[in-house]
Amino acid sequence: MKISWLGHASFLIESGGKYLITDPCDEQCGYQPWNQPVDIATVSHDHYDHNAVEHLQGDPLIIKEQDSPVNAEGFTVQGFRSYHDKNQGQQRGINYIYKITAEDIDILHLGDQGTLLDQDLIKQIGKVDILMVPVGGIYTVDAADAAVIVEQLQPRIVIPMHYKTAQGTIQLAPVEDFLSRYAQVVKCPFLTVTPAELPQAMQVIVLEILNG
Repeated sequence: MKISWLGHASFLIESGGKYLITDPCDEQCGYQPWNQPVDIATVSHDHYDHNAVEHLQGDPLIIKEQDSPVNAEGFTVQGFRSYHDKNQGQQRGINYIYKITAEDIDILHLGDQGTLLDQDLIKQIGKVDILMVPVGGIYTVDAADAAVIVEQLQPRIVIPMHYKTAQGTIQLAPVEDFLSRYAQVVKCPFLTVTPAELPQAMQVIVLEILNG
């Protein structure tokens, strides 16, 4: 499996020659839309910086507001309804968390998660190998709450997302506050991983922007 970051909350996950994109965004956010065909796209919520499916190439399956599991192209995608804010969606609406499974690796993409996870949701989610967590605050959880979610889920790999970058136009906090909470941080252009290569001790990995 190969995971690349496209900026903001958008990742490209390649498995078995098939491609899944999360929360596609466009130039309004400061990032270039992905211009190659994809097979599946997940959309955590209908805000412009997460739902730019009109830019996608090919004829992808769009997964949005989906609670039941979807099996397609070698991926299993399970949605979990959550909230974009700490007031049960009264401020910013509903957010969908997606658990994406391929090659016996469980990835959890939190979208614009705005609150900590309750115990029932943690139990529903189950095992998480790779966690994609927003850390920039303002519209999502901040670095402190993101660190609590990491502790709640106990993933093997943590990839921060949705934070201020040189390209990004949306006002967010930078990633450093989150990273300062961890002794070891690895930076790399992309992540390639098999189940056997998942680290025993949790690892924080910062990805470079693929189109940056």
